[in-house]
Amino acid sequence: MAGTVGQPARKGPPSPSLAKVRIGISSCLLGEKVRWDGAHKRDRFITDTLGVYFEWVPVCPEIEVGMGVPREAVRLTITPESPRMVGVKSGRDFTAPMRGHSRDRVRGLEKMDLSGYILKSDSPSCGMERVRVCPEKGKATRKGVGIFARVLMEHFPLLPVEEEGRLCDPGLRENFIERIFAYRRWRDLEASGCRRGDLVAFHTAHKFLILSHSPRHHQALGRLVAAAKRHTARRLATLYGGTFMEALRIPATVKGHFNVLRHLAGFLKDRMDAAEKREMGEVLEDYRRGLVPLVVPLTLLKHHVRRHGVAFVGDPIYLNPHPKELMLRNHV
Repeated sequence: MAGTVGQPARKGPPSPSLAKVRIGISSCLLGEKVRWDGAHKRDRFITDTLGVYFEWVPVCPEIEVGMGVPREAVRLTITPESPRMVGVKSGRDFTAPMRGHSRDRVRGLEKMDLSGYILKSDSPSCGMERVRVCPEKGKATRKGVGIFARVLMEHFPLLPVEEEGRLCDPGLRENFIERIFAYRRWRDLEASGCRRGDLVAFHTAHKFLILSHSPRHHQALGRLVAAAKRHTARRLATLYGGTFMEALRIPATVKGHFNVLRHLAGFLKDRMDAAEKREMGEVLEDYRRGLVPLVVPLTLLKHHVRRHGVAFVGDPIYLNPHPKELMLRNHV
């Protein structure tokens, strides 16, 4: 059975350090005046809300490569697949120095042990997607990726990466923050040596979180853990980590959350009376129909867990995947 009540909780995965997790970020989003026109793009949600939990590692590749402030605006040209970064007026080509610096910079970021990265949208250096590309002939398209952003994501394929503009969407915001803390827990497990027993405990704690995102990945990771002895510890960690973060990139749906909530509520059915069961069923149905946000059934579920003294084996991360003070599940 995926989870069991009435038993002492086993040792779960290692918790993130009490220190703030480190997040790479485009410097202009913190209010630094590094834009081509000497301005900034400070984002109050990032600095005032997320800043309570994150330690920022600011990066501005255009400044670092020596382009200065103020400077000529640049754009991407030719094709989205092989873009060139050139000055809007002069046509000066910055592609080679930007690519070279980007490769050096991301290697340096390895030492920072980042747990995520927030990029500036629409930037020819830092844009994650839909960056404007102007071909020599024809209309501009929104299919480009910033020069630095492409190198960053290729170098750190598992690292949670987002743009500040997409964080305005409640679902994308919750998914990104969830992935950051999940990635931090995974990196801590790797740093501890990722023994098979610890990996089993990690999977047990995260299985419902994974299930809410992707039943297919949930099954694949379950099979991988069941066959753990067939792999070396290093190979097992590589396979698990890649599939785990791939699963969490798939946004959790109302259907996925509803199924997980029903699973967890099922462990309480022998503890709740008829009225409590009816209330739980009604609240879950209200969530499924979009009448209440996710926080409502979760709050009721956690109430009954505390009231009846239920101990889930593995202490499901799904119930508390990120700091509740962020109120991310109040809007999904």
